[in-house]
Amino acid sequence: MSKLTDPRQVVLVTCREEIEILGKNQVKDNIITIAWHMPVSFSPNLYAISVGKTRFSCEMIRKSKAFVVNFVPVELEKAALTCGTKSGRYADKFKEAGLGKEESESIDCPVIKEALGHMECEVINEVDAGDHIIFIGRVLNSELKKAGKRLMQKEKEFIGA
Repeated sequence: MSKLTDPRQVVLVTCREEIEILGKNQVKDNIITIAWHMPVSFSPNLYAISVGKTRFSCEMIRKSKAFVVNFVPVELEKAALTCGTKSGRYADKFKEAGLGKEESESIDCPVIKEALGHMECEVINEVDAGDHIIFIGRVLNSELKKAGKRLMQKEKEFIGA
């Protein structure tokens, strides 16, 4: 399938939720690397992301009902690889990927400081899609901070566009 659909833009999706880890409740921020995402409506503004059911971020987004789609430059290739290959359950992906954190304006969720832009989304629907969940989010706030070459994925490699 990827030979038909690639290249795809890579985004880093951030989420926050109080989660029980090793018997203790703690507020956790996490990042997941996603290439399966798309706009779904202009009015209202809706954006969808597809997240694997077994992913820690899937659990967090289901509970928090919020996520931020961070559009990243090609220079964040290493950070995207880190965030896409490690679980955030026991790791701080912001720290491990060397990414800065800012607070979003409209939801309780972090924004990646180095992102070119972002969309703050409130989950309005979930669709069961095989081994993934498609989260449809109402875009409550969006910002394009700067222009830049975007990070893309072609099959299993990252490229710039």
